[in-house]
Amino acid sequence: MPPIYRAIGGVAALLSGLILPAGGSHAADALAVDVINASEPTLCAEEDNVTLQFLSETVHGFVIEAAHPAYIGTIVMDRAEPDFHNCRFEDHGTASGTRRLTVYETPEWQLIGYTFPSFWRRSDVPLQIGERKELGLDLLQLWTRFQQRAEEVLVLYPNDGYWRARPLPPSHMRWSAYGSSFLIGPVEAGDRPFVDLSSIVFDPASLTFTIHFVRGGAATVRLGMLDQQRITLDIGLTEGVGQGRPFAALRSMFVTETNADVARIGWRGKDDKAWHDNPVMSFKRASVVELSAGRIAPSRHNTSAPDILFRDFSATGR
Repeated sequence: MPPIYRAIGGVAALLSGLILPAGGSHAADALAVDVINASEPTLCAEEDNVTLQFLSETVHGFVIEAAHPAYIGTIVMDRAEPDFHNCRFEDHGTASGTRRLTVYETPEWQLIGYTFPSFWRRSDVPLQIGERKELGLDLLQLWTRFQQRAEEVLVLYPNDGYWRARPLPPSHMRWSAYGSSFLIGPVEAGDRPFVDLSSIVFDPASLTFTIHFVRGGAATVRLGMLDQQRITLDIGLTEGVGQGRPFAALRSMFVTETNADVARIGWRGKDDKAWHDNPVMSFKRASVVELSAGRIAPSRHNTSAPDILFRDFSATGR
């Protein structure tokens, strides 16, 4: 079981405020993948209008890292309340009839499942942990114990394949927000992008989720590093997952530079000697070995939400 690392002295390298990897592939070894920006403008802060599609038919492994934004130390008042101004829908709150279930628990880790009265997409994806099997869960939350408190660090929505991750809270804050979501597996088009899962297996010993896809193939999602700066997920893909469809996607929100979960895109190509940096809505397409999506200015929306980095793409798996 990977340990929880305490944040130690020093500041992570930064480019225009976006996260750079703590350790990544050397340029000679790096596999480049294509990234296409399919984002659309919006005035609604609760609409996921940012979509980055990752494409490669040879990728078998990569890392997703979520790290606190560069300005995390300056936050005095965090904001995470929903903002439905200029939205075509309303917040209906938590509907009655929600079911909560503890599906795995130790003194250090806890996996919690929820079933909601309604969800935009229904598909009873089975979850298996050892001999135990559960059906009908709409949300999975992975919690850990840190400094005498329970901290939620990773979520998965089985019905549409959306994930969210966040590091442990920094020392001056008791909580930090989720922000961008990501998809792992063959990404489908619908009312919103989704990944069609057929089953989920969780291995507590290695903190690994194995997800199987309706279209065939599977992925492993293993918790790597977790501390007060970042969380990393090691992703492995079976052959064919990237055939004809994106093998991953980032989903987020942008209205303005100061009202966004993602406002800037940084990336590095295989032979580049420096990083590129663009506003998210100006980024079009690139071949990348690393891509960072985040913010350099505090946002009125999910102020403490992490930046997301995709890195260490590999043709040989992880």
